[in-house]
Amino acid sequence: DLLFVFSNLSRNLNFIEHDQIYGWKLNQRAKPIIIDPGLYLSKKSDIATTTQRRSLPTSFKLFTGSAWVILTRSFVEYCIWGWDNLPRTILMYYANFVSSPEGYFHTVICNSPEFRHTAVSHDLHYIDWDTPPKQHPRSLTLGDFPAMVNSTAPFARKFHRDDPVLDRIDRELLGRTPDGFPPGAWRSDGDDSILLRPGRGAERLGKLVSTLLEGYGSKPSKCD
Repeated sequence: DLLFVFSNLSRNLNFIEHDQIYGWKLNQRAKPIIIDPGLYLSKKSDIATTTQRRSLPTSFKLFTGSAWVILTRSFVEYCIWGWDNLPRTILMYYANFVSSPEGYFHTVICNSPEFRHTAVSHDLHYIDWDTPPKQHPRSLTLGDFPAMVNSTAPFARKFHRDDPVLDRIDRELLGRTPDGFPPGAWRSDGDDSILLRPGRGAERLGKLVSTLLEGYGSKPSKCD
C-alpha cells in the first residue's frame, strides 16, 4: 500500500514532522552541556549535565519533531556529503544535544535552501500521548484499534510484545497469509517498469497523503 501510494508522488518529498523550537525546549534541550556515558561505557546509563550552559546558535535555527522520518535519497546524500558543510556543522552541534534524533534532520532540512521546501510535516504514524504527555507515548491496545484505522496513518507505535492488537492488525488490515506475507503484488515487466497492486489500506493512505499535500507549495512552510 505504501509503495503503491508513493509511486504516484514526487520523489522529492521528505515526510518529517517539524516545528521550530521555542520557549522551555530551548532552555532544557539546546542550552545544557551534556555528557553521555553511553559513548564510553558498555552499559547504558543516564546522561549527566554540567553546570555551564552554552549559547544558542546564530548561524542556523533549531527545529524539533518526530524521530520517525521518511527521507529521500537526495536529502540523505546531502546529509552525508554536506557539500556546503551545513550538515556537518549541525551534526557537531547535535552531538551534545538531548534527544538529537528528534532534531538533527529537522534542523538540517529547514536550514537548507535546497531542501527546506521538500519537507512535509507529518511522520505517517499514529501515536497516542497521555495528557499531559510523558516521556514516551502510550502503548496501544485493542481499544485503540478503531482510532488507528480512522487516522489513515500507515504506521503506529508503540505496542507491547505479542499484544492481541497486533494479531488483529495482521488479520483485518494486512490480511497476512499463513506464511506471514500480506497480499498485494510488486513485479517488473522486464523493461524497468514496475506493476504495483494496492492492498486494503491504499485508499485510506491515499486520503491522508492527499490531505497533507493539499496546497503544497503555496502554503507557508513550517521552516519559515
